[in-house]
Amino acid sequence: MQSKFLSGLLAGLSLLCGTAQAAKIELVVDYPYPDMFNAVHAQIAQRFTEKFPDYTVKFRAPTPDYEVAAQQALRQAVTRQLADVSFQGLNRQRVFVDRGIAVDLTPFIQAEKGWDASGYSPALMSLGQINGMQAGIGFSLSTPIVYYNMDLLAKAGASADALPRTWDDIIALADKSREANPGTNGLHFDWEITGNWLWQSIVFSKGGTMLDATETKVAFDGEAGKSSIAQMGRMVEHGTMQNLTYKEASQLFAAGKLAVLSSSTSRLGVIEKQIGGRFKMVTGYFPTYGKEARVPAGGNVAMMFAKDPARQKAAWEYIKFVTGPEGATLMTKGTGYFPANTLPVDDPAMLKGYYDTNPNQYTAVRQLPWLTGWYAFPGENGLKITDVINDHLQTVFDKSVAPQAALDAMTRDVQALLGK
Repeated sequence: MQSKFLSGLLAGLSLLCGTAQAAKIELVVDYPYPDMFNAVHAQIAQRFTEKFPDYTVKFRAPTPDYEVAAQQALRQAVTRQLADVSFQGLNRQRVFVDRGIAVDLTPFIQAEKGWDASGYSPALMSLGQINGMQAGIGFSLSTPIVYYNMDLLAKAGASADALPRTWDDIIALADKSREANPGTNGLHFDWEITGNWLWQSIVFSKGGTMLDATETKVAFDGEAGKSSIAQMGRMVEHGTMQNLTYKEASQLFAAGKLAVLSSSTSRLGVIEKQIGGRFKMVTGYFPTYGKEARVPAGGNVAMMFAKDPARQKAAWEYIKFVTGPEGATLMTKGTGYFPANTLPVDDPAMLKGYYDTNPNQYTAVRQLPWLTGWYAFPGENGLKITDVINDHLQTVFDKSVAPQAALDAMTRDVQALLGK
């Protein structure tokens, strides 16, 4: 009798355990830039699963950049191996909307009680809106900034309180630094980052655009583009900037052998760790010109690719958590990005006071008044256009083609790809 009772009890427990295990949903998540995000994503996932024990998170091997992340997801869409939640570059959302891969988050938002008080401002939410659809929600945002080695630049007569505000002045200061510090380099402009982000940045900073209003004709060949490509040419003309990869340039900067580095604020956390206490580093504004000046937001958004309703429910909880106050705080403190959620900034338990003790990180936040979207080229050739721009910019920085000739060739090749 007792044996039958125990057998029944064990069978019941086994059934309950099986039910509990079946209730678990393992979310598949992918993201780019492992050097910046591995630790952050691991922390956030741990906090999430503590709060939602019925869900687990499985990360796929991270991709090296936004372009590879997008290409991988497009391949996975064909083989039906898409992640449930995917972190994609701001300018890569469009391709997933155009191909029907992205899940519209609008119904999930509308079903949330108190969403308006959740810290998602309309301006920051707009960065994830494509063709009237809420394709993504911002996770980590950045702007282009300029990093200065003040130990080198002080010898050239520069002050952290009066940093240059134009590219011509930055180039001149970098040259003075080379003269004052023999054996060091002057400037590196991180033109390679994501293929065309800093090209967009310098053109937008002068009020220019990538295409015309119809998105059928190249517009970066106008005055803003001509001025921008000419300034890029002046960077390398007299050796102020060498033909180096970002990795090579960042190593020189961290070693105290490069005076000025222009890149994304997203690099800040890594750069500060590399420098340690070797020298004083400050960050400054990306140069802007005139009332129409803008700088494009960089960074990535959380997108939902899951199609099964149960997995969508889990994916939505994860997206809310990673982009919400707790996830945003962990991300900000672990990287150089700023959050797309406004609540942590005024919360003493999160980010209130954080920027007072981390002024280099605050530079990007102060550039918010100039913020604009990171432009995504339309059509099937959107990714290819980025590669074309990258290839032509390379010819300017290796000095194999004159700047204006490079712009003419880039205009011709991009125009040929539009509308195809």
